[in-house]
Amino acid sequence: MDALELLLTRQSTPRLTTPAPSQLQLQHILDAATRAPDHAGLTPWEFIIAEGEGLTRLGDIFIGALTEKGADADLITKASNMPQRAPMVITVVAKVKEHPKVPALEQHLAAGCAVMAMQQAAFAQGLGGIWRTGELAFDANVHQSLGLTTSDQIVGFLYLGTPAIDAPTKALKDGMSFARYL
Repeated sequence: MDALELLLTRQSTPRLTTPAPSQLQLQHILDAATRAPDHAGLTPWEFIIAEGEGLTRLGDIFIGALTEKGADADLITKASNMPQRAPMVITVVAKVKEHPKVPALEQHLAAGCAVMAMQQAAFAQGLGGIWRTGELAFDANVHQSLGLTTSDQIVGFLYLGTPAIDAPTKALKDGMSFARYL
């Protein structure tokens, strides 16, 4: 698959199964992330990898956060199972650093670009993935449980694994329909 084909056929793979990325595949995924645009070389990201017991721990973090908020039992059960949707979940965190020329928003975008690069690297290696966020990405208890600071922000949970089914390729949207010349 060449790079243009990869970009033009990218889509999320919500149904994932084992195996998770191998160590070599994971290395490629993480290395691709570090190639994301990064003004001033701040490397404003951290990748927290959960697989095996780590998925259970991530589910426990979700349970704790929702319990603290007084969520109902159905939502808590659903959240506890969320990390089990894939054999690996990488929590991608924007680690904002003070810089006179690089605002926090730009650092958040850089971390977001890292997620996109990771997902593309997974696809290029025959894996599947889906980038999820949701309210738990912004929950202070989740942040605290993951050891994040107040300036850190989760930009996504990247679920990775082997596609459980061959999903039909979605129709390509005409990019020019969203463009205008100045």
